[in-house]
Amino acid sequence: MRRKPEPQYMDDLAEADAYAKADFNAVNEAFVDRLVDLVQAGPDDAVQAVDLGTGPGDIPIRIARRCPGWRLTGVDASKPMIAIARQASERAGTAGMLRWLVADAADTHLPDKSFDVVLSNSILHHVADPAAFWAEARRIAKPGAAWLLRDLFRPADENRARALVDQYAADESAILRQEYYRSLLSAYTAEELRRQLDAAGLQSLQVKIITDRHVDVFGRAF
Repeated sequence: MRRKPEPQYMDDLAEADAYAKADFNAVNEAFVDRLVDLVQAGPDDAVQAVDLGTGPGDIPIRIARRCPGWRLTGVDASKPMIAIARQASERAGTAGMLRWLVADAADTHLPDKSFDVVLSNSILHHVADPAAFWAEARRIAKPGAAWLLRDLFRPADENRARALVDQYAADESAILRQEYYRSLLSAYTAEELRRQLDAAGLQSLQVKIITDRHVDVFGRAF
C-alpha cells in the first residue's frame, strides 16, 4: 500500500483535545520504561532531553516525575497541543522541569549539540520531509546521544488498518478513530525508515518492529 500523507500539524482544537483525552497510559508508560533503560542514567543525573512532536506533553511529564534530575524540552508545531502540555505540566507540578516550544521539529532553532537524549512518540508519520527532520535531530543531539523514536508502521492494506483501529481504538471517540486510521496510512514502513537513516548518516541507529503496529528507531549516534 502506498503511503497517504496526512497533515503535519494537529492545529484543530477538537482533534488536539480528543488526542489529549485518549487513554495512552499503558503505551506511554511502556515508552518511558524503554527510554530510561536505554539511556542508563540515574534519576538525579543532569540529563538534557528533547521530545520532538511532544503533543499534549504526557511523556515528558512522566519522565519528569520519574527522573527529577532531567531537564526536558517538548517541541510541537501545534499551538493547541503546546497549550494543553503547559496546562498539564502545571497540574502535575512539573512545570519547573519542562520547557515547551512551538516549532517545527525539522526546524527547531535549538542550539547545536545540546541534548543527551532525543526522543519522540508518534511524530514520524507526520513528517513530510524525512531528510530535513533527521538532519535537524542530528544537529541538536550531542555526539553519543541516546535516541528513541517510536511510531506506527504502515500496514499492508486498508483492511488491515481498519482492523487495527477496531482492535485498539474501539472505545475512543470518532475523531480519534479517524485520526488513528489516517495515521496508519501515513506511517512509514520499517524499510523506509532504514533507508532514511542511512541517507542521513545515522547508520548506527537500529530499526525494529516491536508490536503488530509499532516500530522503534533507537540507539546511540555519534
